[in-house]
Formats: sequence, structure tokens, C-alpha cells
Amino acid sequence: MSLSVSDPAVHAFSYLDYRAFLRDLYAAKKASGTGFSHRAFSRRAGLRSTNYLNLVVQGKRNLTPSGAQSFARGFGLAKQEADYFCALVRFNQAKGADERARAFDDLGRFRQFRNVHELAAAETEYYSTWFLPTIRELAARADFSDDPKWIAERLIPRISAAEARRALALLEKLGLLVRRGGKLARASDLVSTGDKPLGHHVVAYHRSMLTRASEAIDRVPREEREISSVTLCVNSEMLARLKQRIVEFRRELLQMAELEGPAERVVQINFQLFPMSKKET
Repeated sequence: MSLSVSDPAVHAFSYLDYRAFLRDLYAAKKASGTGFSHRAFSRRAGLRSTNYLNLVVQGKRNLTPSGAQSFARGFGLAKQEADYFCALVRFNQAKGADERARAFDDLGRFRQFRNVHELAAAETEYYSTWFLPTIRELAARADFSDDPKWIAERLIPRISAAEARRALALLEKLGLLVRRGGKLARASDLVSTGDKPLGHHVVAYHRSMLTRASEAIDRVPREEREISSVTLCVNSEMLARLKQRIVEFRRELLQMAELEGPAERVVQINFQLFPMSKKET
């Protein structure tokens, strides 16, 4: 009996990496005992090289839009799954965070993807909506209330009670807030991106917080903020040392926040280090 591509063990909608999907789908079809091979796949896909599938899976070749359609045909994907596969190729091969974010939104058009990756959309919203991380940190206060109106009135800028209510539901869904003794609290003291979230999520988060920083110049009294910058001319070794010092200082701030006094206010501290002139070759 041949493997159906709609088999829940190997279907495109479960994947966020099209190369991993190709690898697993080929292995499953090969093991099905139907004589599926690289030669058979290449013939169905209209490819001259029988090794091209391997090169793509190994990351040595990318797929063009027409190439993605050929691969979908070679594996016999039904139209909906073939369309998703082509969208997944665009997502994986997108250049730049904006293009990647748009491609990820395209994946969300597929109901099967939303069903399988339910938390992916929630993670996207968490890292692109400034008040979600803020509310999570606000929960460190001893007097934290999960009353949406209470939360809305304490944020700068103020949000609506409806936005606060939705934020609480999403934070619980992501497991970032949990109920302990009937009260909402942070699940852990620290959220680290680690291997997740997806790269464009991190970019969206930083852009959102940079926007808040810009607004703070006019919105927050000078005595309550520190916004400054310095422009230096350094060598490559010094550039690496500066970056490391920022990493160390960030860790020091995290320790200070956990060890010194009761939590009262949520603050945002941004670090930016980037070249403003080209490196001589």
C-alpha cells in the first residue's frame, strides 16, 4: 500500500522547514515499498538530474517558484498541500525580516497550518505587540490584578480594557502566565528566545520596542528616562569587546532586577550597537 501524502505522519502543514518536509516525505515514500526512488521522483518532476532532490534537502540548492511547483508535482501533492509547500519555500528562502514576515502571514491563510501551529500565531502576536511582554512583567508585582481595567490604567501609553483582556488570554495560552492559588503569575522569571521564536518574531519585537523608545522622548518626563548615545571609531577587536560588554551588562541587569527590592514598575532597556561606516578590505 502506498503512502498517502495526507498521512498525518508526513504532511506539509506540520512543517516550518520545507527541506525537512522533503527529507521525511521521501523517506516515507521510499519505505512504502512502491518503488519510489530519486529517479522516479525526477521523472515525475520533469528534472534532468536525479541528484537534485538531495542537493535541495542538503541546502546546497534553493528552489525557484517554478521549481517548487515541480517538486510538488514530483511528490504528487494535492493542490492545497502543493500551494502550502510553495508558500513554505517562499517563507524559508525569504530575504530580510519584512519579506519573511509577509511570507509567514501567507502560511496563516491555510486552515490546516493554523490547526497544527496554533501557538505560532500567538507567538507572532506576543513579539509584535508591545504591551504583551509588558503585562507579563507587570505580573511580577505583589499587588498584580488580572482585572483588565486595572492593567489598562497602568500602562504607558494606556490601552483599552478589551486589549488587556485579550492579552491575558493569550499570555495564558502561551504558558507565560499561570494561575497559582487563583491568581495569575509569571510562569518563570525570564523569557529567553533561545532557538525560538522565529527570526522575524525577534525583529518585530525589537522594532516595536524601538518605537516605544522614540515615543518616550515626548511621553516620559526626563527625570524618569535615560536616552543617550555615543558615536565611536574603533577597530574590529574593540567592536567585539563592546558587544560582549553589552551582553554582560544585560545579564547583570537581569540579576539586579530579581535580587533588589519588590517589583513596582515595568521598564524597557534597549541596547543598540551597529556599524555606521564600512570595514576596509
